[in-house]
Amino acid sequence: FWMSRYIERAENLARLLDVTWQMSMVPQSLEAANQNWNAIIVLNSLEEAFARKYSEVNADNVLRFMVSDPDNSASLYSCLRMGRENAHAVRGTITAEMWETLNSTWLELRSQSYEQLTANGPGDFFEWVKTKSSLIRGVTLGTMLQDEAFNFIRIGTLLERADNTARILDVKYHVLKP
Repeated sequence: FWMSRYIERAENLARLLDVTWQMSMVPQSLEAANQNWNAIIVLNSLEEAFARKYSEVNADNVLRFMVSDPDNSASLYSCLRMGRENAHAVRGTITAEMWETLNSTWLELRSQSYEQLTANGPGDFFEWVKTKSSLIRGVTLGTMLQDEAFNFIRIGTLLERADNTARILDVKYHVLKP
């Protein structure tokens, strides 16, 4: 359940960060761009945690906080770590292919610094996260017996999608309300 939620959360966050990064390339004021980056912090209810580490909301600070900060439980780093740790806890329930895919994803991520991950721009890294998430989901669907464990994994994925959708709608509602 939690394993699949963390992997789905990582994919959702990678998509959100990727769209925000792509939109930051569109000509706009610095204030408008920073509002878009702040929306990611607000969406994840991380205003206080972010403020403890950074004095300014901008692309670099938000990316560093949301990509590789091990102290941020909502960062891509933390989501993939927790997905792997939860898979390790249920190692006897998941298939060897699932474990290998999750474990190799974690080991590959852990071996690189933030600067290495974003050396060619963060878009390539976001694509990597989305690809790994799809691979994990595909291995799960293709190798697991469709039993109670499988159903819990699917429930976790779908619950995380619903939660993320509700958060996006909530933030957009408050932006559009005035």
